[in-house]
Amino acid sequence: MLSGQGVIAIWNGIAEEGRSEFYDWHLREHIPERVGIPGFRRGRRYRAVGKNTHPEFFTLYEVDAFEVLQGQDYVNRLNAPTPWTKRATAHFKDTSRGLARVLVSSGPGSGGALATVRFGVSESNAESARAGLIRLVPELVALSQITGVHLCRADDQASGTKTAESRDRTDIQAPPNWFALLEACMPEALDEPVRRLIATPGIEGAQVGRYAHEYTRLKTDWAAG
Repeated sequence: MLSGQGVIAIWNGIAEEGRSEFYDWHLREHIPERVGIPGFRRGRRYRAVGKNTHPEFFTLYEVDAFEVLQGQDYVNRLNAPTPWTKRATAHFKDTSRGLARVLVSSGPGSGGALATVRFGVSESNAESARAGLIRLVPELVALSQITGVHLCRADDQASGTKTAESRDRTDIQAPPNWFALLEACMPEALDEPVRRLIATPGIEGAQVGRYAHEYTRLKTDWAAG
């Protein structure tokens, strides 16, 4: 299960010339800094498996409650990006970032393989689609090698708010509307839950990404190390 009732989900690519700095910055400054913010519990990064997944990286932050993402501690960090953050994010490509409420989260733990499914739901179908997806979660969790199934709905206004960190960037794309995160022991175990999920009535324009876990940071002081 996820460690809290709110998440930040970030999909991004990276220019080749910025790859080495991205890894150093993400490991030694950025994720430790974010997870050190009051209310943040865990940060995880994943890298794409196979050529059909874009963008290459997926990062997930789990927080106590969605309100943490609207709180002053987090806003202060977004409005005071470090010099290293400015250098590293200058190489980002195709970035989509969603601040979301966790609608349901189930499963025995984290998995090394992850599928992200971004999708839309029309307003007229929102409640029926939500109910259908929530009913589907226990069915997916029961499948072989599935360790977690999480359904999230992004807040458009919160996701789209401009800050000093994002204001001048040209890589940022539209945030996700709804998304599901499917965790498994092995990548091939994700095939069946992905198939069932995208077949749910009311889901539109599903974008599926498949990722392998690279790094996790739990709660520490804000400084790296």
